[in-house]
Amino acid sequence: MRKALIVGIDHYDNLENLTGCVNDAFAVKAAIERNSDGTLNFPSPQVITGTSATQCVTKRSLKEAVRQLFADDSEIALFYFAGHGYIEDTGGFLCSSDSDTGDDGLALAELMKLANSSQARNKVIILDSCHSGVVGNSSMTTGLAEISDGVTILTASTADQNSYETPGGGAGVFTSLFVDALNGAAANLVGDITPGSVYAHIDQSLGPWAQRPVFKTNVKTFVSLRKAEPPISLADLQALTTHFPSADHNLQLNPSFEPERSSEQLADPLVLPPNPVNTATFAVLQRYVKVNLVRPVDAPHMWHAAMQSKSCELTVLGQHYWELVSKGMI
Repeated sequence: MRKALIVGIDHYDNLENLTGCVNDAFAVKAAIERNSDGTLNFPSPQVITGTSATQCVTKRSLKEAVRQLFADDSEIALFYFAGHGYIEDTGGFLCSSDSDTGDDGLALAELMKLANSSQARNKVIILDSCHSGVVGNSSMTTGLAEISDGVTILTASTADQNSYETPGGGAGVFTSLFVDALNGAAANLVGDITPGSVYAHIDQSLGPWAQRPVFKTNVKTFVSLRKAEPPISLADLQALTTHFPSADHNLQLNPSFEPERSSEQLADPLVLPPNPVNTATFAVLQRYVKVNLVRPVDAPHMWHAAMQSKSCELTVLGQHYWELVSKGMI
């Protein structure tokens, strides 16, 4: 069982209203509810939004919803929050619609207490709020995080930073990148999108922005947040060990691998004609090149490597996936 609680709060009774958090919440729901092939991923995620004085998210309702999320032994319990955040000398808070001063919201210490004590196998906390990077920090030791086994935290900014909206408003910078990652930008070659790959995508993409994402985790292996369409077929990936008998093998090429010929090459009897078996192999090698698994040796492109009878080899990434295939892990 995979559970998700998604919260977006634009309306505040006493604090400044926001404009993009509700949009962000529904964007996250749309991204995680199903995998790219249409299969259910997080069935019926619970979405709570604060849009007006008559539809608000109180601290009491927010805390109870978080408690229910972490109440059982689900495979994964994912909590996403977009809204105001607050920090003071006693810790950080997620501001509910009825917050007055900020420190009367849901304390991040309470959130972590519920997550750390949960029997869920994987607890994922994603916060798009100001100062959210303080979550999970020890109250006694500076620079030390206190998170139990199976907990992963990804936040929009550090403890000292604000979380910004995209130019023009309507969406958070962090959440826009988070959704982009879920929709496939952070997928590995088998289509899995993990918290680690999501963080890497966001961190690299936030270069021009002042805010920096924060990532904390205490897991043995990453859980997949969503399955995207893989950039290469599983059959091609598993064929790595067929085309390359060892991870450091140099695959010798010749003109018979390349199906295309210039008029001069067609007239040259010394240029080997295309071989259907070799051209089929070459097509797979070209697909490997597109996802950085293979590179030509001493040639600018694979076409040159074939026509000049040079070779190709696995990249470092290619060797990594070769090892996974050879061990039966893919």
